[in-house]
Amino acid sequence: MGSGILPVTLSVNTIHRAIRRCRLKLYRSKKKLYLNRIQKRRRFLWAKDHLKWTVAKWKSVLWSDESKFEVHFGKLGCHVIRTKEDKDNPSCYQRSVQKPASLMVWGCMSACGMGSLHTWKGTINADSYIQVLQQQMLPSRRRLFQGRPCIFQHNNARTHTASITMSWLHRRMIWVLKWPACSPDLSPIENIWRIIKRKVRQRRPKTVEQLEACIRQEWDNILIHKLELLVSSVPRCLQSVMKRRGDATQW
Repeated sequence: MGSGILPVTLSVNTIHRAIRRCRLKLYRSKKKLYLNRIQKRRRFLWAKDHLKWTVAKWKSVLWSDESKFEVHFGKLGCHVIRTKEDKDNPSCYQRSVQKPASLMVWGCMSACGMGSLHTWKGTINADSYIQVLQQQMLPSRRRLFQGRPCIFQHNNARTHTASITMSWLHRRMIWVLKWPACSPDLSPIENIWRIIKRKVRQRRPKTVEQLEACIRQEWDNILIHKLELLVSSVPRCLQSVMKRRGDATQW
């Protein structure tokens, strides 16, 4: 004999209401860099060593980084409501390009303001990176800090840690902040890239030239107040790294 329980079909709205009553929400998993045990320990020790730094000292850091920007085609967004008959209609497709036109962008910033930008296509080697530092970083440092002591920050990319790059920085007596590997979440400039990418996607540039123009305009629109808030949040970020024993932070 059966159990006597009739099958009940639940609608999507009923399920959503039940989730809300339990004070739960649906989240998409955040993408974070994989960190092994050694990298986590190094991040933890680095955060511990720099936790004593004051906000004023973090404001003396010139943050730099590279980021890739692409020309987007087709519709934006992942969620589309459609009928079963329309699911394979070409007008409902989200178009993508296998190798979209893109730009690599180098930039620097501090709590004092935004530095210079440099764009190029393809990859960059150590010699080209030194030219970027010579033509973009040094003028930005003079303009933003006006002779005050400055600490230069960049990550552990091969072009940054190459012997000729390190020698060039040493000859010019530039103090470089020692940086743990796989730690984009510790640099405020990563938040700047995220803000600019969101605004550039909304503007939908169609060509590389339009893409570069949008990037530069949004770069210049970043307010100093925003930069001060981001740099001032570094000590809290270090505390989060220590709390998580070196694992990735929420950023």
